[in-house]
This record gives sequence, C-alpha cells and structure tokens, in this order.
Amino acid sequence: MKRNLSGTGVALVTPFADDLSLDLQSLGKLLRYTTAGGVDYFVVAGTTGESPTITHAEKREVLAYVKDNNPSGLPVVYGLGGNNTDEVLRAIRDTDFRGVEAILSVSPYYNKPSQEGIYRHYTAVADASPVPVILYNVPARTQSNISAETTLRLAAHPNIIGTKESSGDLVQCMQIVRSKPPGFMLISGDDLLAVPLIATDGCGAISVLANAFPFPFTRMVKDALAGNYQSANQYLHSLLDVNPLMYEEGNPVGVKQALQELGICRKAVRLPLAPASEGLSRKIAGQVSKITSLYAKHEQVN
Repeated sequence: MKRNLSGTGVALVTPFADDLSLDLQSLGKLLRYTTAGGVDYFVVAGTTGESPTITHAEKREVLAYVKDNNPSGLPVVYGLGGNNTDEVLRAIRDTDFRGVEAILSVSPYYNKPSQEGIYRHYTAVADASPVPVILYNVPARTQSNISAETTLRLAAHPNIIGTKESSGDLVQCMQIVRSKPPGFMLISGDDLLAVPLIATDGCGAISVLANAFPFPFTRMVKDALAGNYQSANQYLHSLLDVNPLMYEEGNPVGVKQALQELGICRKAVRLPLAPASEGLSRKIAGQVSKITSLYAKHEQVN
C-alpha cells in the first residue's frame, strides 16, 4: 500500500570522494542529518544526485545503501527517467524495487517531443513500472513543458500518482489542481515556490535546500500544510538569499559546497560540473553561518 508522500522529500546529493568515487560513508551522514532535520522521504538518483554522470551500477549501489541505512525507515523514491523510452523500460526491468515507494521520472529532454509523445512515453513507463510513477516537469532542463492538459490526461492512469512541477508557472499548477482526480499529488520542484504552491492545494516539495537546511525547510512546509502561512513565510524568508546561490554555477554545485561547510560531505562534483568557485564558496559560507546561527537552538547542525 502506497505511503503518504506529502511534506518534504529531500533530493539527495550523491557524495563523492576526492577521486570522485562514491562516498557512501558521507551519504550515511547525510541520511542521518536530514532525518534529524525532519524530512519526510528520500529521493535517490535525481538531478541533484548527479544522475547524468553516475552509472547504472552506481545508481543501484546508492539505492541499495539508502534502503539499508535509512534511520527512520522513511519512504524512498527513485529517479528513473530519460529521453529514450526503450532504455527507461529496460532500466525498469533491471531495477530491484523492493523498498521503493515510487519512481520520479523526468520528462524526455533534448528530443523536445510533442505533448502526444510525452503522453505516450509516460503511459509506457507507467504500464511497465511495478511501483507508482511521479511525473517530473522541469522545462528549464528538458526544453519542453508538460502542459496542464497532458498532466491531467496522465493523471487518469492508475499508476501515475502525482507530478513534481518545476515549471515555475503557478497558473499551470492551479489548472492542474482545479481538475485533478482525488489523491493526485502536486509537488513543488521549486524550493521558493513551495509555500504558494501548497496554498493552491499542493502537498509539499522535493527539495534541494533540504539537504543542507532540513530543519527550516521542513518546518516551512509543515506550517504551510497546516495553514500557518505567517510562520511558513518566516522560514521561507530566511532561505531567500541562499537559494539562488545553489544554482549560480549549476546544481548540485552550490548545495554540495554548503554541505562541505557543514561537514557532511565534500564539494566534489563530476564533470562537466565544476566545484564551486572561490567567490561562490565565500558567499555560501556566509549564508551557511547565518542560517545555522539563526536555527542553532534547534540543533540543526550535528
């Protein structure tokens, strides 16, 4: 039976050692840190996990580690998508889905398919997947939008349970909310739009910031879901200045730099990404110090 995926899902980074091999020890530290910070579920091998540059074998290794080292037994969502439908279906057949709650599947990128092509792609994925599917709409990366109409067509599929909306288009989100079937989840993929999206009947967020700042982010989402928007906005405002730094030189460059400042993992990323520049590192260090000081009484930093 599907568990509730409302609240905060953390889009986990994939920590690397200095030689850019997997650093599972630091991943374990990150799992404990974000769990203590209040996250509701883990998202493994998504964009923030550097899915384009980790191998299929490494993805399976990371997934297995998260399942085996999950401090509070939180639900696990697995990133599994691509722009070659047959390859995605092959990956589904090769995946051990024990302990996986759902897959998060990005809309096909680079090909720029039509809405009908997007619909047929996701229908094939949902038909093949033994676990529920969450759509992932991120036009800034894919160069094609999943329209509200297509999302609603797909929402009728019994194995498609929600969408992670990173379009930044709140009107489109409201169109989905207005006509979606009961139980279909609208999840924010933009950290700073989580509160307004929840106000339109969204159910939470899949977050980059929750890697480094799990306490204020999860409190923000919980308060918004409870209708306490004054408190939610206070947490949101404390994250306004750090958020753009997470993307200034590419994701997860910024958040890995923040995690290094916090002593969780190294800032190492794989090419074509490059580690944060000296200038960006200084700006992030200042924001980490400011935010951790603000929430020190809540023991945000272990």
